Amino acid sequence: MRKANIPVVKRELLFPFIIITSLFALWGIANDLTNPMVSAFKKVMPELSNVQASLVQFAFYFGYFFMAFPAALFIRKYSYKSGIILGLSFYAIGAFLFYPAAANAEFNYFLISLWIITCGLAFLETTSNPLILSLGDKETATQRLNLAQAFNPVGSLMGMIVAQQFVISALRSDDKDASGVLIYDTLSDTAKAAVRDNDLSVISIPYIILGLVVLAIMVIIIFTKIPKTSQEDKMSLSDSFKKLLANKNYKLGVVSQAFYVGAQIMCWTYIFQYVDNINEGLPATAHLTATWFNVAAMIIFLTGRWIGTGLMKTINPSKILMLFGFGSVVFCAGAILINGAIGLYSLVAVSLFMSIMFPTIYGIALKNMGDEAKIGSAGLVMAIVGGALMPVLQGSILDWGGSGFSDLQILGFIPEVNFSFILPLICLAVVTTYGYITWKSSK
Repeated sequence: MRKANIPVVKRELLFPFIIITSLFALWGIANDLTNPMVSAFKKVMPELSNVQASLVQFAFYFGYFFMAFPAALFIRKYSYKSGIILGLSFYAIGAFLFYPAAANAEFNYFLISLWIITCGLAFLETTSNPLILSLGDKETATQRLNLAQAFNPVGSLMGMIVAQQFVISALRSDDKDASGVLIYDTLSDTAKAAVRDNDLSVISIPYIILGLVVLAIMVIIIFTKIPKTSQEDKMSLSDSFKKLLANKNYKLGVVSQAFYVGAQIMCWTYIFQYVDNINEGLPATAHLTATWFNVAAMIIFLTGRWIGTGLMKTINPSKILMLFGFGSVVFCAGAILINGAIGLYSLVAVSLFMSIMFPTIYGIALKNMGDEAKIGSAGLVMAIVGGALMPVLQGSILDWGGSGFSDLQILGFIPEVNFSFILPLICLAVVTTYGYITWKSSK
């Protein structure tokens, strides 16, 4: 049982803890401003298939895989603070590139911009997660990371609200007339081009503003003293790899993290298609707004993060991971098997149980590590590539019967959009297994 009198964050480390924790909210904004863009680009560019639209997530999350290891090498040679500043620089550059992408109306330019943003996020996550773990006692490291990560959903909520209020609701490509006919389809080519230019500009503006916010935060970080930690005593790269490759707990953690991130991104991306499918059977006046269900999922997610962090004062983190994982599998199954609003509520509830997974897997995988945690952190950040690969696979399921979401009925009663959530269910089962294995080994 954990000692309750050990502080999660020592008083003298509180200010740097707060500063670094603010970065968790910053990448949460980018993550959940981008999730609805799969649906948004599909509406603005109807010629895109579901798989092509899902490349938004592939480009976004592939940046983590590409840049995490170089980021780890960079902070080993220089410092955590240097890594943070470089990461914020990439973040801002990628955000500002949305302007030429919109001006040229080129989908591939948007993908490049998103990729550069996440190259920056890879630096931030590779740096911030192990730094938070090191800012205090090892006994409270996983709890401390869960506390810092609890502010990530706050940023995510901001990203979702901005996406709904300033992007999705402002798009003209999906406007319909009184009879429910899509107005865009009735326009001349010139009028269609004008609508597309307007909507691409709508998509780009929040990112450009976000770039300015990132620059402001970078200035604050530059003038903030980030304490050095004991982990900054250098270990050779070969020794780091040897220790990591011999660590079964770590290797399983990387695999588990990849499956978790894939599940999270699929659940938060394809909730829009799930709702669109429900709306097809409803009159326009009764249509559901997917973003508000996504916001509800994020509020539940945030609540679960705080609950889980509290439980870790007295309960083994691996046991909590196993129990939360089991709950996520049950509700994901409900989203598959139950049609309509009840299935949607079940999908939203999955977020409660996903809430503690990322930081808990991270903390368990890096437990009792020294300087090798820097390279180990890179492996766990590279695992975020699961968020790049899995949504494309789910999009391919949606394309089985055509461009719609219920062109096929699996087993005669499951729409293909419902059935596509079999992928997050499998991913969450892997996470549950990791929780069980590490809980048993810690007893």
